[in-house]
Amino acid sequence: MTIYVGSDGVEAEEIIAKAVYGCGLVQAKALQVCQSGEFIKTLFVQFALDRKLQQLNEMIRDAAQDSSDYQLNPHLSLLYKKMSILARCQLADSIELPFSEVTFESIKAIRCASPTRNRADVEAWRVVTTKSLGR
Repeated sequence: MTIYVGSDGVEAEEIIAKAVYGCGLVQAKALQVCQSGEFIKTLFVQFALDRKLQQLNEMIRDAAQDSSDYQLNPHLSLLYKKMSILARCQLADSIELPFSEVTFESIKAIRCASPTRNRADVEAWRVVTTKSLGR
């Protein structure tokens, strides 16, 4: 789930470590499967925006000393693909979520091309750091 998008020049490991200290597991309420024309949100699960996610986003922003205008919109991308709107809608409508809530146990910082426009961009993504939550 994307909870923050920041600049490339920050020290991700230090920032994530500061932000998640004492955070605990993150539980998110799944709302529905959605679709869009945006490559990285072709098909996705939309999550409810709750206080804990907002606080985690703010802690990361504070640790990164970030003043960008990124707006938290918690979602989990299921598919990155260029598709017709009809195909996207049919696919989104055909999926019934087998869960109403998801528990996230870790957080990862990913270095990626922005904007991500194609498969090659996605394949170039690299995990910079991973931190456990709730420990």
